[in-house]
Formats: sequence, structure tokens, C-alpha cells
Amino acid sequence: MISACSELRKMVKFVGRHSAFCGEVSYLLFEVLRILKTAELLIMAFTFAAFCYLFALFAVAFCIFFAIFTVICIDELKTEYKNPIEQCNSLNQLVLPEYLLHIILTFLFVLSFQLGGLCWNIPLIAYHIHRYIQRPVMTGPGIYDPTTILNKNELQKALKEGWIKLGFYLISFFYYLYAMIYTMVTSS
Repeated sequence: MISACSELRKMVKFVGRHSAFCGEVSYLLFEVLRILKTAELLIMAFTFAAFCYLFALFAVAFCIFFAIFTVICIDELKTEYKNPIEQCNSLNQLVLPEYLLHIILTFLFVLSFQLGGLCWNIPLIAYHIHRYIQRPVMTGPGIYDPTTILNKNELQKALKEGWIKLGFYLISFFYYLYAMIYTMVTSS
């Protein structure tokens, strides 16, 4: 692709010097050159690392939704608008998908050798593993227990955790967006 662009440049220079109808031909050659450059940038820019960051953007968008939903549900429990059993059941259904999405995108960063994304995600994965191991004794998956969630300390802890995760995922979203663009620009 690069050699084709250089050959077209040579042709444009030659036609510009030796042809009577150089305006039309050189215009056509310049257009072909512009199209080839655009195609070359599109082909070369989308690497596996860029794909990983694109996947991370979508995964973090879902995690942002999960964090917002968690904060809203915990706040409703705090103001006693909802039944704690129903709220904990709906929150517990989102715990494992959030953890799984986060682990998958970190694994993709390992495969693509993106150390920035890997180092950014390891602490939260370690916290997720610790939190799931230390969860209350329950029959199903999840970390929210309806019998203890109305305890003031548990509510404040869950609300604080939800806000911190929301902040983490928002910062992650913009970092992944920047890293994806940077990867696409520097790989060409």
C-alpha cells in the first residue's frame, strides 16, 4: 500500500511536467492517492490492542450502568421505599456479570500486552475477589444479604462502594477512549 502511494506520487510529478492535459490527470491521481491513504490508515490502525480498548469501552459502559443501578437500589433501601429481599435479589443478579466483564477485559489486556490497562484493573479485580470470598453465607450467588443489608453500617458501606465503583468506571471509560485513539493513531 505504501509503495503504491509512492508510485502514484511519482506519476503525478511526471504528468505535471510532461502532459498538456495535466490538470485533469493530476487531479484524478491526487484523488486516487487520497483514497489510498485513507484506506491505508483504516487498515493499519485497527490492531488487536485497539479492539481490546473498544471492547473495554463497551464493557465499562455496562459496568457504569451496573454501578448506577446499585447506587439507586441502595439509596431506595436507605429511604425504605423498597423491600430489601427484592432489592437484594435484583442487585445479586448483577454481581457476577459485572465481575465477569471486568475479568474478561483484563484478560484481553494481558493478551494484547497493554500494561496500563492491566495495572489499572488489577486492584479492583483483587477487591472483587476479596469481597466475594468474604460475602455473607447465602444460598445463591451475590454479595448482598437481605437480612443484614438494612444495618446502617452495611448500607453505608454498600453505598460508598457503589459510588467508588461508579467513579472508577467513569475514569476507566475516558482512559480507554484515550488509549484506543492513541493506539490507532500510533500504530499507523
